[in-house]
Amino acid sequence: MKNRLKVLRAERDWSQQDLAERLQVSRQSVNAIETGKYDPSLPLAFRIADLFGLPIENIFIRND
Repeated sequence: MKNRLKVLRAERDWSQQDLAERLQVSRQSVNAIETGKYDPSLPLAFRIADLFGLPIENIFIRND
C-alpha cells in the first residue's frame, strides 16, 4: 500500500524519530511504513490519521 506519510511528516518538519515518538512506535517502524515494506495495523493507521487530522484514505492509497 502506498502512503503520503513521508510528505506529511516533512510538511511538519518532523524527523522519523519525532513521528515515531508521537505514535509510540520505533523509528524503524516509521521507516518501514514510509517505504512500503510494512502496512500498519488498523489501530496504528487510525492513530496516524488522527495525528495528522486527516481521513485514513487521504494518507494511505490502495494499490490497484
